[in-house]
Amino acid sequence: MTTATTLNRSSRQLIEVFLYLQVLDILTTLIGFSLGNGEASPMVRLLIRWGPLNGLLISKIVAVTVAGVCLMLRRRKLILWINYWYAAVVAWNLYTTLQVLNT
Repeated sequence: MTTATTLNRSSRQLIEVFLYLQVLDILTTLIGFSLGNGEASPMVRLLIRWGPLNGLLISKIVAVTVAGVCLMLRRRKLILWINYWYAAVVAWNLYTTLQVLNT
């Protein structure tokens, strides 16, 4: 196995995790919205004025674009940190949803 193949596989795995986290973020955010939770991100809060799903999809287009630029610039480590961030965001969404359900 060559180094290029390993890098490609590693980058592919980073992007797969990134995309899964984006889907989880959309789902957990929409569930939170349906339970009355608000949006913490100021940028997304502005975008959801066009509708919750539309705003979230626009924010995800921006996120995927940033990830694409990171890949093009070979900043794989930055994508790893972005994945950690979105994992924390999904965990926060789940926490706030459970808080609403337990009250």
